[in-house]
Amino acid sequence: MKLHKTKALMTSAIVALGAATSAQAADLVLGVPNWPAANATSNILKLVIEENFGLEVELQNGTNPIIFEAMDAGSMHVHPEVWLPNQANLHEKFVNVEKSVVMNENPVQAVQGMCVTKYTADTYGITSINDLTDPDKIAVLDKDGNGTPEVWIGAPGWASTVIEKIRAKSYGYDQTMELKEYDGTVAWGELGAAANANEPWIGFCYEPHFIFVAYDLVYLEEPPHDPATWTIVQPTDDPAWLEKSQASTAWKGATLHLHYAAEVREKFPEVAAMFDNYFMPPEVLSTAGYDLSVKDIPVEEFARDWVANNEDVVLQWLTN
Repeated sequence: MKLHKTKALMTSAIVALGAATSAQAADLVLGVPNWPAANATSNILKLVIEENFGLEVELQNGTNPIIFEAMDAGSMHVHPEVWLPNQANLHEKFVNVEKSVVMNENPVQAVQGMCVTKYTADTYGITSINDLTDPDKIAVLDKDGNGTPEVWIGAPGWASTVIEKIRAKSYGYDQTMELKEYDGTVAWGELGAAANANEPWIGFCYEPHFIFVAYDLVYLEEPPHDPATWTIVQPTDDPAWLEKSQASTAWKGATLHLHYAAEVREKFPEVAAMFDNYFMPPEVLSTAGYDLSVKDIPVEEFARDWVANNEDVVLQWLTN
């Protein structure tokens, strides 16, 4: 196990230390990021590992940086759903440079961007990213009545939230709208209330996600992705990150990958082989989010039912 780096943030060290304590009691500690599909995936993996390898597995909540640092330190062993390019800086550091983390090569394809309900697009003509700089069109999005329309750009701690700040600056709607950051469950609750009441809604969207199962949503039109228009500097790398960054075209198609600590290959090679074989049908992630967030099914129950009903998928993870 690697020692914690002396320059690690205090909060990271505290969480990683907690995970390390758990790791003494458990054979493997799986990270649980703060969105429903990842929570479901970690619980599914826990069941499969315990039932097929006889190991004790614990789950540990954590942000993306915390989970990567803990995998590097050996106190956590899995991040179930790493978004790329969103987490490219963490991937580069721990997979390509430190080589303490391994990426599964069977990704789920993903899409992300700013979206509105179809009702909002049809009723108010908000269909393009450029509409967000039109004060007349977006006036309906001023929910608190302070004279400035609001737009939810994601949760604090999400890499996509940083990039959405950059995109808002690049397109200019940071000058016409208030960029709001808060937990996704709150935003999705607001989306549900707006959809049910035929009220306008706008926010950051990504799929696979249950909101596309539950509601009729459309992405705002914008120029196709052009890498020449994207320069992303992370806040952790430069205090002037925002002014040095730009992103004035659509997101590039994203991929979701399981990542795991390289030391698993030495300690539990059969489990590492399963992680390498692992793939998750994208519709499962949308269904998981819907069942957990809308139907309030306990995650443990969802995981048990999924494993029992998808023995063919699990068998491929174990034998492929």
